[in-house]
Amino acid sequence: MFVEAIENAAQYTRAIHSIIRTYGGKKIIPGAGTLFFVNDEGFAVTCKHVAEILITADKLNKQWLDFKAARNKLRADGSYKQNLKGLELKYNYTPSSIIQVKNNFVDCVDGLSGFTAHLHPKYDLAILKFNDYGALRYQKHAVFLKDSSFIRQGEFLCRLGFPFPEFSNYLFNEAADDIEWSKEGIIASPRFPIEGMVTRFLGDESKVYGIELSTPGLKGHSGGPLFNKEGIVYGMQFSTKHLHLGFDIVDKEIISGNQAKKVSDYSFLHLGQSIHVDVIKEFLREKNVKYDEV
Repeated sequence: MFVEAIENAAQYTRAIHSIIRTYGGKKIIPGAGTLFFVNDEGFAVTCKHVAEILITADKLNKQWLDFKAARNKLRADGSYKQNLKGLELKYNYTPSSIIQVKNNFVDCVDGLSGFTAHLHPKYDLAILKFNDYGALRYQKHAVFLKDSSFIRQGEFLCRLGFPFPEFSNYLFNEAADDIEWSKEGIIASPRFPIEGMVTRFLGDESKVYGIELSTPGLKGHSGGPLFNKEGIVYGMQFSTKHLHLGFDIVDKEIISGNQAKKVSDYSFLHLGQSIHVDVIKEFLREKNVKYDEV
């Protein structure tokens, strides 16, 4: 049903790869998000919560460099541990504190100098502008639904994104006490589509701002396009809500592996939520960003 639409969306939907490190160890935690391009001028949309991770990465990384410089000045004597603890308190570092985040825009543009982000003041939506790039590495761009009155309950739509971070092109540099991107390892994660039926619409005191689907958007789908079987974009995945169904099972005895066991289960319905196409287009117009609709 969505074969051609997915192939079309894949030409302008891209992954954002992130590697994260906490103060408590050397293990690198991979993560992924999604964006999609809205024109041929290097403009894309994604979730505000994804853009905020991109924005705060520089601040976190600079703070880590400052901490390392201060730590290197501590004398290696009997007071080292106490002084290090004082430094950790100053920088508010605990074992679970995120100290480094590095991001990679996969197959978006060549040679960019950076990006400009416009964050929506109310909704989980952001516009990214890639600056001073050499060439575009995406093909085509999104085409938005012009008349949103055609969006009805019961319609089947599809989302595309990168929820499973299978890339491995990163490493921990022991000598530099740093995380780095590597030229070795898997450089990509497979795209993952997921369909769903329009169940309800999301609204607040001012407008309808979102579309609810009968299936979840997965972690990493955030920022990916929501589209119909013709490939026309209806919105952008931003979160998943969890509704308690009330079909609770507590200490029910079952047979598993030829043994009696007691199990408990609390059932939830996971519903994907997407920013409505009208909200996206309104924000693009506000920022004078060109887009196509049909």
